[in-house]
Amino acid sequence: MTGTEPLLVEQRGTVRWLLLNRPKRRNALDVTLIEALDKQITSAEADPGTAVIAVAGRGPSFCAGGDFHQFLELHDRGDNPVDFLTDVSACFSRIAASSKPWVAVLHGHAVAGGLELALACDVVVAADTTLIGDGHLKRRLVPAGGSSVRLPGAVGRGLSRWLLLTGELLPATSFAHTGWIHAIVPEADLDATATRICRQLADRDSPAQQRLKTLLHRIDGVAPEHALREELATFADNWSASSVADALRAFLAPRTPKADTK
Repeated sequence: MTGTEPLLVEQRGTVRWLLLNRPKRRNALDVTLIEALDKQITSAEADPGTAVIAVAGRGPSFCAGGDFHQFLELHDRGDNPVDFLTDVSACFSRIAASSKPWVAVLHGHAVAGGLELALACDVVVAADTTLIGDGHLKRRLVPAGGSSVRLPGAVGRGLSRWLLLTGELLPATSFAHTGWIHAIVPEADLDATATRICRQLADRDSPAQQRLKTLLHRIDGVAPEHALREELATFADNWSASSVADALRAFLAPRTPKADTK
């Protein structure tokens, strides 16, 4: 395992840590990262020595969402990003349906696809300075990885509507009242807190825990598969019917330094 791979894996006893490893892009999701994450879902599920899976990010952020550079590459080839995002949605749905507990460990930013990854996990731990939000509308996008489906159940209808319809990012402390984030701690304490929480979950590892985890997913909401398909279809319509690519291109364009007026 080298430091250049998009996903690093650390086995700490019965807890498997998956570290998103695209720090220069704030761990933005691309094909290579989603493929690596999908493979680790299969591997962890099949490993009797793994009781809990924790996912965290290297560098300044947990995950800032989808990789806009890849979106534009697909667009310029005449392809619609919805095909890639179908894989993202399926990957996150596999996490949500896993028979083993998943823990999201957030710092820096958990935005758009980063938020959607965290929403697919069972337990969330966050540094108190983490900025969290859906963020899609800031770039003329709509969700496609599950936030429109999972966010209301996590934080409530009112807050989820605000986050989805404004794209605003809020500090982790703003979510304390929702119960969605299990622990909010100073960043210096994040790893130790997450390790302790993972150990508590691992201590309850048993067929009963796995059956219960599967049951909780099965009864969570009404027809989530239909809702996720609707979300992807909305993304596809929005991408095709608006100048999203131009807006993303403008966002990614190098900034011209301001002249020194002193």
